[in-house]
Amino acid sequence: MPPTLRFLLRRLGQAIPIILGIAIFNFFLLHMAPGDAVDVLAGEAGGATPEYVAQLKAKFGLDQPMHVQLGKFLWNVATLNLGFSFRHNMPVVDLILARLPATLLLMICAIVLAFSAGLVLGVTAARNLNKAPDRIISVMALLAYATPIFWIGLMLILLFSVKLGWLPSSGMETIGGDLSGAARIWDVARHLVLPAVTLALFFMALYTRLMRASMLEVYGLDYVTVARAKGVGERGIAYRHVLRNALLPMITMLGLQVGSLLGGSVLVETVFGWPGLGRLAFESVFQRDYNLLLGILLLSSALVVLVNLLIDLLYARLDPRIEVA
Repeated sequence: MPPTLRFLLRRLGQAIPIILGIAIFNFFLLHMAPGDAVDVLAGEAGGATPEYVAQLKAKFGLDQPMHVQLGKFLWNVATLNLGFSFRHNMPVVDLILARLPATLLLMICAIVLAFSAGLVLGVTAARNLNKAPDRIISVMALLAYATPIFWIGLMLILLFSVKLGWLPSSGMETIGGDLSGAARIWDVARHLVLPAVTLALFFMALYTRLMRASMLEVYGLDYVTVARAKGVGERGIAYRHVLRNALLPMITMLGLQVGSLLGGSVLVETVFGWPGLGRLAFESVFQRDYNLLLGILLLSSALVVLVNLLIDLLYARLDPRIEVA
């Protein structure tokens, strides 16, 4: 069996108990919170008789002991059946699959923007150490890191939507636009700009500071000194010798930040009315739609595990000294 395939099978075998452990932890954590779906429905109705409450609890399976509910939940997870959303009146899997593309589009655009901009700014700062570009980039990165994401989103809406009128302030598409083809792609792209930039700014600051520090560390290694002694120019040293090794911590951070990116998408999707999983999870908390929230958390956990597996494979690609075995 090839080493790469053996590595993938072993990591997938390790991922199954990890995801199950996270699912069990989320189950108990949510059921420790006060209230449930029946309380929400009774409150919206302005009250309910004890008989009606008991009937709803039986319908949603909330009248059963905790260990029975946990057993049914784990069986549903094993059979890829995440239950039914009482609020949306549809299976959780269908609801998640309907919202997943919007969240993936936002996350991929944000992470590509943050990583590429952080890479360029970090390299620029490191090559101009203690000069004006380095100071300006460091200050900008610190401001972006310290500023709350929701405040940045609101300010961008105020500037580019309210004041200038260049970009839409909410949603994923123009309501009633009935567009198709290139016109629809352009419409979605215009709606994507502000939420993607808002979500990317915080992570761009992280990548900028990390890339700068990593470049400076690699610049101090012996092989860089040898390259200078051989007459290699600073540009060649930076891009042929330093950059590839300095990228490894960036790749590590990329894998670790997927979970934080999902958390940040909750705020961004809420501020911009983006119809993704983050906004859906936020709404399900207040609606006590536990089946839906558990499904979203389970998918998020699986996504983080999968991305970190891909990061390990990318490590071996970037650094020949690392073997996937």
